[in-house]
Amino acid sequence: MPEATNMARSTRSVSITDSGQHKRPSDVGESARAAYTVPEAARLLGLSRGNAYALVRAGAIPAMRIGGRWIVPKRRFHTWLDQQLPAGAR
Repeated sequence: MPEATNMARSTRSVSITDSGQHKRPSDVGESARAAYTVPEAARLLGLSRGNAYALVRAGAIPAMRIGGRWIVPKRRFHTWLDQQLPAGAR
């Protein structure tokens, strides 16, 4: 039976590096991802998770809903954040 368990685990998607090693998406660095989760954006802003979700739903933090979850596109988030700073602080 252990083989069935291993087969279930091996169905996850993987990518192959130049050296031929396999990497799972969770092993790929955060910089490879195009979006933050709302809790990640909350940590970056120093907000509670609940406040971040409220701001996302209100449209104050740039985000989009895909399926049943919210994502915060990294470029839009950082552009928005830069625009929130006073002109002298940039």
